[in-house]
Amino acid sequence: MADAFKSKRRKAYLRGHRGEWLAAAALMVKGYRILARRYRTRLGEIDLIARRGDLVLIVEVKARRTLQDAMEAIARESERRIEAAADLWLSRQPDHGRLSVRFDMVAVLPWRWPVHVPDVFQGRYG
Repeated sequence: MADAFKSKRRKAYLRGHRGEWLAAAALMVKGYRILARRYRTRLGEIDLIARRGDLVLIVEVKARRTLQDAMEAIARESERRIEAAADLWLSRQPDHGRLSVRFDMVAVLPWRWPVHVPDVFQGRYG
């Protein structure tokens, strides 16, 4: 039983890594530079941090069957954790005063190019 659970967790972990890689590739094609992947703090984790000019994207990556499933997978509690981690990351940037921050999502769907959804939630900066 424990082995089945470990196997399931490992598959989910690998699916998450693959989804983040695809999401990062989709953002790079749009001209964003990836600053961090899986940025972890004691307050929360950010899947991707990307930047183009003075615009910083705090990106949540969701691998789901449909875009609607991906959109519904971001709970209010996760939004708060992502915002807290974003605050911490931003406070450590020397040019934080001139940066614009946006909270986006990239949905990784089966057999499709990842879908970038800007402003998936507002946060304090929206």
